[in-house]
Amino acid sequence: MHDEPRFPDATLIDDCLLADRQAFRKRLTGLERRWKKKQPVDIGLEKLEKEILASLQTVALRRDLAREISFPPDLPITGRLDEIRETIAASQIVILCGETGSGKSTQLPKICLSLGLGIHGRIGHTQPRRIAARSLMSRISAELGSEPGALVGYKVRFKDHVRRQTRVKLMTDGILLAEIQRDAWLNEYDTLIIDEAHERSLNIDFLLGYVKQLIARRSDLKVIITSATIDPQRFSRHFDNAPVIEVSGRTFPVDLRYRPLEEEGVSERDEAMHQAIKDAVDELAREDRGDILVFLSGEREIRETAETLRKHSLQATEVLPLYARLAPADQAKIFNPSGKRRIVLATNVAETSLTVPRIRFVIDSGLARISRYGHRSRIQRLPIEAISQASANQRAGRCGRLGPGTCVRLFSAEDFAGRPEFTEPEILRTSLASVILRMLTMGLGAVEDFPFLDRPAPRMIKDAYQLLVELGAIDDSRAPTKLGRRLARWPMDVRLARMVEEGARQGCLEDLLVLAAALSIQDPRERPLEAQSAADEAHGRFADPKSDFAGLLKLWQYLRKQRRSVSGNQFRKLCRREFLNWQRVLEWFDLYQQLRDQAREDRLPLSGRKADDDRIHPCLLTGLLSHVGLKHPEDNSYSGVRNRSFYIFPGSGLFGSAPKWIMAAEIVETTRPYGRVNAVIRPEWIEAAAPHLLKRRHFDPHWSRRRGAVLVKVCATTQSPRGTVFCSFSFSDVPVNRLTGSGYDPITQTAELKVCPVRIEPKS
Repeated sequence: MHDEPRFPDATLIDDCLLADRQAFRKRLTGLERRWKKKQPVDIGLEKLEKEILASLQTVALRRDLAREISFPPDLPITGRLDEIRETIAASQIVILCGETGSGKSTQLPKICLSLGLGIHGRIGHTQPRRIAARSLMSRISAELGSEPGALVGYKVRFKDHVRRQTRVKLMTDGILLAEIQRDAWLNEYDTLIIDEAHERSLNIDFLLGYVKQLIARRSDLKVIITSATIDPQRFSRHFDNAPVIEVSGRTFPVDLRYRPLEEEGVSERDEAMHQAIKDAVDELAREDRGDILVFLSGEREIRETAETLRKHSLQATEVLPLYARLAPADQAKIFNPSGKRRIVLATNVAETSLTVPRIRFVIDSGLARISRYGHRSRIQRLPIEAISQASANQRAGRCGRLGPGTCVRLFSAEDFAGRPEFTEPEILRTSLASVILRMLTMGLGAVEDFPFLDRPAPRMIKDAYQLLVELGAIDDSRAPTKLGRRLARWPMDVRLARMVEEGARQGCLEDLLVLAAALSIQDPRERPLEAQSAADEAHGRFADPKSDFAGLLKLWQYLRKQRRSVSGNQFRKLCRREFLNWQRVLEWFDLYQQLRDQAREDRLPLSGRKADDDRIHPCLLTGLLSHVGLKHPEDNSYSGVRNRSFYIFPGSGLFGSAPKWIMAAEIVETTRPYGRVNAVIRPEWIEAAAPHLLKRRHFDPHWSRRRGAVLVKVCATTQSPRGTVFCSFSFSDVPVNRLTGSGYDPITQTAELKVCPVRIEPKS
């Protein structure tokens, strides 16, 4: 009889990483059970002991990091250190309302480190944007005297600079949401800092609701919610009267100047707006040589304004763009100013979290692109709207960080006073399908009962459920189907996930992954104003008269071949020559690889061979059933579902043609509703893609002496089993009456029918 093995002490597991403890305890219990059954445990014990030791070593390494932490004495938050430490130590949830320049984003992780947090579990610090996560990681690492990625790391889409010993992890809200799906208890963390909560994105609102449920199960988890411009008492009430700490900002006086345009409703692309920006730049230049930050609504507006300013003959001045999709190298120029005066043209990425150095002046157009979803039309609109008072104040605060600043608002004081106080939360103006499916697969219950800070409107919830039924993700009882659970695993919109799953079923997964990745990013093809003809000629090589999707696949094959045959620098130059955004192209490749890795993980078939269009497009259609259009006989519009009309986008390869049936990847309303990324389809594909949505109405059965058969007209609608024909007839004078029985159907008031084979033909 073998001696009893020495099992690890359970108290050792209590000092391991939080993320390891549950698995270690489960394995230890299993090994003890095996020993009692006289089964071998030596190999399992040896492996468990090694992993426990590695976990303990990681804890020890984290304990040794950041023994001495200092705080800048000039930051307002430093004056409240003791109060903040005591509140965090005594409370599970803390609401910290810090004004711009208070130092909350950089100093809170250091305060948590000084309390001994981040050892057994990490300090998770979320940011709404990737650029903010990267820049904060660099700043905090520098203040702690640590190598980036060591004590402080960051994780965003496609980038993971986190080591095992990392104690502070900067990440986007979306990254944390993705982690919830594989670790519902978030055991990797002992502290969560949810920053910029006032932005009220869909991700933030979902996180706040989830955290409210999670803290009831995890009493060891600390949660700090921070923002610059929120109603702190409202957040406090949502979290059962959590303590609130308000910290003033380190801002100098800001002189607000209102310079409204003469005409109302002027867009940023109009000459009047360009002239107003030039006048404001000249006015500020006469006062000081300080840097200027100009807020605009989008990339195109930035490019056009930049061109206007460069032609304005400004002396010793450089014009720099700043937006989320800008290449990291170009973003870095913002944070490493040269000796010249700078005019930084930015979207609202510079509104919060991100501090652009040396800014003394702000010019605010007062506009931003606000995404809005119409539940009736199922159209995602991107209108340019007036920003809220809170957003305008955030923008003005960007110029009061180093000294007295000046903010020129290109709208009137009366206009400002009439604007809403805060931006409407995203959860009230976007599709909820992906969120609801995620909740259902995670077992979080009905969305109606989820503790959202702002409860979504019933019509938005109803629309989301209808879309999930359309995609086959849920059944009639609103429970997730097997297909729905697979869709929830994909890190993309639920429509795109449906296409990918169908691609796997039809043997063309590779092509669908390429297209799903392309549709998840901004179009890499650029069309600069000064070279529109050249860009159209370059892109026209890949155009397909029947399918923009096929055009994307042609572009992909070309880029893939070129990337393999030339160096990285040459490939970048090639993209520039071909009027392709190099950064977006790389993002396309990276996302495709990420999706391909998940397909391998899920053991989906990857053929690697180019499939024919007749297989690819029906797969795409499964996710785009509500984006189908039938050509209107009298004009160039297309009639879609729910009695909505849309037009083919001018940039589409189908523009100028008039196919009878099309599908669009998205329908977006700008100046008018446009279908973007279109393809010609066959109507029979619709029937094949949506058997669960079809009804069939049959009428006018009659005997054809010429055909020697009963003919019936069929009208396809919704909700009838595919392949079933219901036809009532009884003719006493024709042989077909032999198909009827001797009984009588009281419901149809006809002779009882027998089952018979039929042939269905399309109307000639």
